[in-house]
Amino acid sequence: MLLGFIGVAVFSLTLPVTRLAMADSDPVVFGLGRSLLAAAVAAAILLATRQRWPRGREWRALAVVAAGVIFGFPLLSAWGMQRVPAAHGGVVLGILPLATVMASVVMLRERPSLGFWLVSLTGGAAVVTFSLLRGGGSPWSEAGIGHLALLASVACAAVGYAEGARLTRSLGGWQVICWALVLAFPLLLVPVVPAVIVHGLPGSPQSWAAFLYVALFSQLFGFFAWNRGLALGGVARVSQVQLLQTFLTIAASALLLGEGIDAMTLGFAVFVVASVAIGRRLPVKRA
Repeated sequence: MLLGFIGVAVFSLTLPVTRLAMADSDPVVFGLGRSLLAAAVAAAILLATRQRWPRGREWRALAVVAAGVIFGFPLLSAWGMQRVPAAHGGVVLGILPLATVMASVVMLRERPSLGFWLVSLTGGAAVVTFSLLRGGGSPWSEAGIGHLALLASVACAAVGYAEGARLTRSLGGWQVICWALVLAFPLLLVPVVPAVIVHGLPGSPQSWAAFLYVALFSQLFGFFAWNRGLALGGVARVSQVQLLQTFLTIAASALLLGEGIDAMTLGFAVFVVASVAIGRRLPVKRA
């Protein structure tokens, strides 16, 4: 649970700093370009520590992790941050623990209790309701599309988290994200290089600071703690700590971006986060 919280604390700043950079950055350059830098650092770490190469099915599992947390989540969340405030995104991402549980049920054969499902579904329903209200009641408005992009990023992250936790058991915690980044590196060049040519690199110092944070912490070092925590405590249980990310993201949005936090946003955040205290006490059977 402690390792999971450390990972969540790192991830909680991802949306606010992404929102900060979207004023003069392109979603592809920022969302996927960050993984290029992270991959270079990851390769250096793997070489310096002389880690063994993945074998057989581990490569396929790494491809799933890369698709979820290196391609899907960064690109979709950056796109969403062009359209909605970071505080709203923090509430939407509150559904990520439920999505991760669903992925673990299918992929890792974990079996949450009925009470666990009821609590998680209640929290998830609150997030969906919040997204609809903040989207003006229409999923096709500008804000609605932004919320849909964030919900899609949640699905990508959930699959990547669950597969990463499974792979941690054979490959190691921090090794999973490092190898996934190295595997994704040549594929990342295909969209990023043309996007840099067309849109250029981030212009302001604050955008570069945001880029370095998401590249080195959100995309790399945060996963060192997160993957290990999921493997030790079980995906279904430890993933519930991520509901705390809602509060942390809202606080960071206010401090870094000066976003006003209204009663509705705070009320939904309190309701969603309250399920952490209940959900973590309910039984989850591990395969």
